[in-house]
Amino acid sequence: MKQWRGGLAAIAILIAGGCSEGPSPMSLGVNQGQLAPCPDSPNCVSSQAADENRWVHPLRYQGERARARAQLLAVLDGMDRAEIVQADESYIHAQFRSAVFGFVDDVEFLFDSPGFIQVRSAARIGYYDFGVNRERVERIRVRFAEAMEES
Repeated sequence: MKQWRGGLAAIAILIAGGCSEGPSPMSLGVNQGQLAPCPDSPNCVSSQAADENRWVHPLRYQGERARARAQLLAVLDGMDRAEIVQADESYIHAQFRSAVFGFVDDVEFLFDSPGFIQVRSAARIGYYDFGVNRERVERIRVRFAEAMEES
């Protein structure tokens, strides 16, 4: 019974907003032309990952980078519980919060070569993400492709 109460206390702290965010990872951003590698935990996907279990396709576009960047920002801005933290010419960082506990996932985009946008999506805390980051990247991919076709 004591362990159960302790678990409830931990959940209460998370709900109250105490620890659900976790510290901002120091590895965010671009280092030597690359996004950070995924950690050993299965809660991250990246188009630059060597491990096929963590690898996702980069986003693709035709035309001008500025147009693709504007469309990607519009897609992110239209998604639930998303906040754009940084938007430079070739790099975008957004945070997504989970609906119930407010856990934060960091999603990064790097315009590293014409027609390609590298992407990385990772949970800040926890071990498993139950496929949430992969699903999010695929949802962004579909919305981005639709936005590019419409514009």
